[in-house]
Amino acid sequence: MSLKDDLRPDLQLTAILRQELKRQRSKLEMIASENFVSESVLRFGRSVFTNKYSEGYPSNRYYGGCEHADELELLCQARARKIFGCEHVNVQPHCGSSANMAAYFAVLNVGDVILGMDLSHGGHLTHGASVSFSGKLYKTEFYGVSEDTELIDYDELMAKAEATRPKLIIAGASAYPRIIDFDKFRAAADRVKAYLLVDMAHFAGLVAAGLFPSPVPKADIVTTTTHKTLRGPRGGMILCRKPLAKAIDDQVFPGIQGGPLMHIVAAKAAALGEALEPEFIDYQRQIVKNAQRLASHLADAGYRLVSGGTDTHLILVDLRSKNLTGVAAEKALDKAGVTANKNAVPFDRQSYAITSGLRLGSAALTTRGLLEKDMDLVAEFIVAALSHHDDDNQLNKIRLRVEEFTQGFPLYPGLDF
Repeated sequence: MSLKDDLRPDLQLTAILRQELKRQRSKLEMIASENFVSESVLRFGRSVFTNKYSEGYPSNRYYGGCEHADELELLCQARARKIFGCEHVNVQPHCGSSANMAAYFAVLNVGDVILGMDLSHGGHLTHGASVSFSGKLYKTEFYGVSEDTELIDYDELMAKAEATRPKLIIAGASAYPRIIDFDKFRAAADRVKAYLLVDMAHFAGLVAAGLFPSPVPKADIVTTTTHKTLRGPRGGMILCRKPLAKAIDDQVFPGIQGGPLMHIVAAKAAALGEALEPEFIDYQRQIVKNAQRLASHLADAGYRLVSGGTDTHLILVDLRSKNLTGVAAEKALDKAGVTANKNAVPFDRQSYAITSGLRLGSAALTTRGLLEKDMDLVAEFIVAALSHHDDDNQLNKIRLRVEEFTQGFPLYPGLDF
């Protein structure tokens, strides 16, 4: 097949891509772990580097023809070091979970004790959940939030560390809306001579902009995704101190991955380049302003917010007082044109398939250009949809309003398939 033959349209695939683009354009994207990359990042992510195998690391590859791949990876590394002030960075992980896996493999043996945040309190699957590799390979212990404040219980963290003597303590979360005190995590790790790993996947963009404390000076290892608030392609990175650099690199390749996805490394480099621009700080500030404005409206409408609000891009809504489950809320919002996800709340009695909470994020809407005044109407859509969660006629009316509203915030206006 020639390159010319490859240009023939694949009508089935084209139809799917166009429908997905339509969905993203016409709905309000509020999943806290999602964002919209720039057209530049999108372009680099589908570059000719998709054709290149580059197993190994710069100047030490297992294939020829990697001179430009080396330049690309070194550029990506340099930008990450400049943003986060880390001693070493590996930009090859395909996702956040594989970044965590490589990091664990670098410092742990099977059966070692790890101490992570309870999944139901806001932690992540890879922080020790029984269904994850982390819960299958290691002996897992958990800390959580205080029932009174729904903030991390640092006294419990220290007590659990002393009682269980973990080899690794994990900080970071996927559904915790507040600032994390990394000094207290460092103190707990030092007390029991454990490694400290911080998973900053959700708040990496805020760290880059100086709006969230940097975990880099406190942690032995920092992992992150490159999407979410960092607004890059779907992928991962590992930041670490120099003494751990070789162990980390060896576990990424050849430990758990083969060749890196160099087209995605190109997209990561493009996103990191954007994160070095002054406008990125303004963007991150707006993310927080938008989330706090939305949180205020939801609280005024009688919705209980876990921890009382947010310091970040993320809001966790407790629906129990509304006699509404997370899954019902997610489905109702989707019918109304708002994409969000069900989520457990601390001390939740519902299963993870049902949940009692709703997780909302402001990063993607902020990328589209929404400001605080626009979040007022977004809050109105959400409250109306949840109030009429079992009325498809009303939900359809809200959806039509949402579609009209989104037209004022064009997404990839020149893009087609």
